[in-house]
Amino acid sequence: METPTLIAVIGGARPTPEMAAAAEEVGRALAQKGVGVVCGGLGGVMEAVCRGAVSEGGLTVGILPSSHAEDANQWVQIRIPTGIGFARNPLVVRSGAAAIAIDGSYGTLTEIGFALVDNIPVVALNGWEISLAGQRIEDGIHRVDTPAEAASLAVELAVRRSADRK
Repeated sequence: METPTLIAVIGGARPTPEMAAAAEEVGRALAQKGVGVVCGGLGGVMEAVCRGAVSEGGLTVGILPSSHAEDANQWVQIRIPTGIGFARNPLVVRSGAAAIAIDGSYGTLTEIGFALVDNIPVVALNGWEISLAGQRIEDGIHRVDTPAEAASLAVELAVRRSADRK
């Protein structure tokens, strides 16, 4: 049995309605491309991306901060309760072949950092802009304008990363 490719989708628990709709569209697009979604399993962007993926028959995995599987949003199919709080953030991004950052707060920023440390490509849709000493950091972060672009580029980068590792 072949292991499905997962794309990590990271983002805030309280997105604007526009960003929630974008996350749902990302989930649909990823499912249509035959890849699964891994996320933090809670509300906001996480719930919206899972709802979108499930609506197209996609796979959803939630790596939860709590010890309780029932804390996951209703669209998470595989629930992984960790009981380790925000310390689960590296697990979320390391479970994906690429990551899509949608909006987000400081938790999302930490996940972006973990992805970059591990050379996991990050696609940013209305995401963080990172700078050091006034210089914008672009290495590993690919900015896009639409949910369709985010899904397409994340899958492309995941395939490329997989080929490079062989």
